Amino acid sequence: MRLAQFGQILRTVRHVRPHQFAAEVLHVLTGGKKPEKRPIAAPTRSVAAASVPFLPAPAHARFDGACGFELIHRAHHFRDKIDWNYEGQGALWSFHLHQFDYLRAPSHTGPARWQLIDDWIEHCVDGTGWAPHPISLRTLSWGKLLLTPGALALREDQATRMSASMAQQIETLSRGLEIRLQANHLFSNLLGVVFAGLLFEGERADAWLALESDLRREIAIQIQADGSHIEGSPMYHALLLENVLDLLNLARATGVRAPAALIASLEDAARRMLGAHRVWTHPDAEIALLGDAAFGIAHPPELLEAYAGSLGIEAKCPTPAGALVDAGVYRMESRDLVLIATASPPSPAYQPGHAHCDALSFELSVGTERVVTDTGVSEYIPGILREISRRTVSHATLQIDDTEQSEIWAPHRIGGRSAVGIKLATESRLDAHCTSWSRPRTRHHRSFQLADGQLMIEDRIEGELVPLTFVLPLAPGLEPELGAISANRDRDGTGAGDRSELSLRLRDRRRLTIELPNGVNWAIERSSYFPRFGEHVERACLVGKADGFKAGTWRFSVSDEGDHRR
Repeated sequence: MRLAQFGQILRTVRHVRPHQFAAEVLHVLTGGKKPEKRPIAAPTRSVAAASVPFLPAPAHARFDGACGFELIHRAHHFRDKIDWNYEGQGALWSFHLHQFDYLRAPSHTGPARWQLIDDWIEHCVDGTGWAPHPISLRTLSWGKLLLTPGALALREDQATRMSASMAQQIETLSRGLEIRLQANHLFSNLLGVVFAGLLFEGERADAWLALESDLRREIAIQIQADGSHIEGSPMYHALLLENVLDLLNLARATGVRAPAALIASLEDAARRMLGAHRVWTHPDAEIALLGDAAFGIAHPPELLEAYAGSLGIEAKCPTPAGALVDAGVYRMESRDLVLIATASPPSPAYQPGHAHCDALSFELSVGTERVVTDTGVSEYIPGILREISRRTVSHATLQIDDTEQSEIWAPHRIGGRSAVGIKLATESRLDAHCTSWSRPRTRHHRSFQLADGQLMIEDRIEGELVPLTFVLPLAPGLEPELGAISANRDRDGTGAGDRSELSLRLRDRRRLTIELPNGVNWAIERSSYFPRFGEHVERACLVGKADGFKAGTWRFSVSDEGDHRR
């Protein structure tokens, strides 16, 4: 191992929790828990149906009823029979194959659903399907089918076979919780085990249900005071919100079997998560693409709101309004402008696998049209596409001296971390700063101020002056015009002469005009945009290069087409 690699690993491991590190070492030494092979008697169902209908399969999860699947927007058709050990589309695709979300689509019949479940039970005896995360989410998928009248309509022998298989899976899961990974994996593990503990009854089900205290403790850790999930990804937040609502749905149906403390914890978490979700939802009714986030994986916010409403859950919005203080995400609104800015280091420190180099970046909507966009994520497979989605220049921020804000490596690893702080946060202003991990003598200060329908962003560099790269990635379909403003319109008072201006014609025929910081060489380039897994779109991106830059201002304003002046 090279010295540089050793240092990288040390910078990564130093943030890991002791019990997490011990679990990782044990996992490496043992190869993880093996599938439970002891015969386990089929547990008895405790309840026949959920209290309200569950949501259907997400848009990306499709099964043609034979051998064809479209998962995370990647299609694959098996030739004669399904190979449950297939890994040709990457680990995430395989996980979704084993999660069975697609089987909850209303187009499938009960016999067809059972045929696929029976095929899995018969042929999937080890491998990816028995990893903790797929077991967790498959338990929810199969359980929701069992709790939906008419979805399966099993004979007694079929129900016994399915219940016995689920018991073996949950036993394997309960002995192999992903302590080493933490975050959404551990959360999903505990949701799955407790879901099974409520779905069934008997000695083993009681043991699974006893882990509800662990789940409540994890909820307290992972759902922060502002309601955001600790990983800061709106996509994973939405997925976990649905699962929290699913467990609450089942708990309500089981009556006295569900501990009162569990129901109270789920209700409180759901309210706060719903409120947080509104903060990073744009006027187009979709999530901001912060961190690892893409459209079409989780259900859209309006469906989650409706599902929560059917369970009597109303959003508890964060205080102050629009501020996810723990997540470092701030929403500002003025007239037609909606700004969603992020000022947070990789989170959580002990598992930042879904974090990007996006400190002091932002997304901007004008009305219901997104104008400034994050990059999203295309895949988790190691390689250039994964690297592009995480690097600093893929976000609307500033890069110091061609180095990343944080030391990203491998698909989900971060070594050295950026240091991010917030000086002031109000409903109309955010002042924050970021120091990249490898350039500690240079600090980037950025101030966002949104009022009277105009956005002003001030950038300032403190300390050693080094080459900088400014980035403003735009929504696909926007074709910017880059021009100059004469010196007599220069409002900086610096007397520095002409400065640049970017003009964008919007869908409603209005224009967004952006006066750009002076002392920067601006150009329009093309960059990648990954709005959905497996989807790669080219879009325009404003890029600025500067040496010796100290301070400058961006001014965003919207005008009618006829009011635009060059």
